[in-house]
Amino acid sequence: MATVSDNVIKKIVKHVLFKEDYRIEIVTLINSQFLDFAIVFFKKIIEAKLRNDSITTDWYKKEFLNDSLPSDELIINSGLNKKTITNMYNSACREIVLTATKEHYSLLYEAISSLVDTNNEIDITLTLKFQSVSVDLNVNESLIVINVLAVKRAQLRGGSWSSAGKRAEKLLMLTLARFYQVPKSNYELTGLTDEKREVDFYFISRNNTRHRCEVKLMGKGNPESADGAMEARNPKIFIADYLSDSNKTQLDGRNIKWVELRQNEGFRKISSIFSALDIPHVDFTEELTDEKVYTVVDSLLGEVPIIIDDTLELDLD
Repeated sequence: MATVSDNVIKKIVKHVLFKEDYRIEIVTLINSQFLDFAIVFFKKIIEAKLRNDSITTDWYKKEFLNDSLPSDELIINSGLNKKTITNMYNSACREIVLTATKEHYSLLYEAISSLVDTNNEIDITLTLKFQSVSVDLNVNESLIVINVLAVKRAQLRGGSWSSAGKRAEKLLMLTLARFYQVPKSNYELTGLTDEKREVDFYFISRNNTRHRCEVKLMGKGNPESADGAMEARNPKIFIADYLSDSNKTQLDGRNIKWVELRQNEGFRKISSIFSALDIPHVDFTEELTDEKVYTVVDSLLGEVPIIIDDTLELDLD
């Protein structure tokens, strides 16, 4: 059964092949995941507040920074993210998470309390209602909840772009290989292990020369991403959503074959690259349709591993 993420990735591949902007698909996914989180989180707040109605403001720390909770929940509830903890402590093991989240929450609460004390003309009351039950959060509690929601939104934004984007890039390459009937012996996905999260894609010439492919689904606003990819990955084939004139000049200067997907039927340039690199293929001259793309992508989804990377945040611009 296809997951929501699978459906998003399928649509991304379809959009880029039709030279359409694909970002709305990931934004929609982020919105859906965020709203799901917010509703569940608010229900937990109501339940926790009711259980601790007569207790001091430590109710949040008791309920949401409880040592029995999973590390990922503790990190978000404290207003942190995993990348920050890793950068601060060079690790995000369980013991460090338990210490870091409590320390950060204490500092956050002190900062909020100080802010409220010095700006006492501002008063916020957040009222949460579920069925016939409602609870009120004072300004301190409200700001803590708002901070958690902001951190969660940022986490979803980075994680969705990283995992869905990387998977869509590799799926795009497999789709092109299928369209052009490149034999399976002439392309390869390698690299995903517990230690290495990056997956490499290669096309292989008749003489067994392997050509690394790099895909960057970047927009017009950040063409500098191409520069970093060229430096770090040294690809032979570079496929991008958009390339500036400067990018194209650099790629040509390094003898890197390139495809700009935003050009009219830009993906079809890959045929000339296959010919130049002596990669076996059959020219794809059929009309491209939604049905054709989805049929091929559906058959390939299982070949592309799910890549989860919560250490990256990608630019939506």
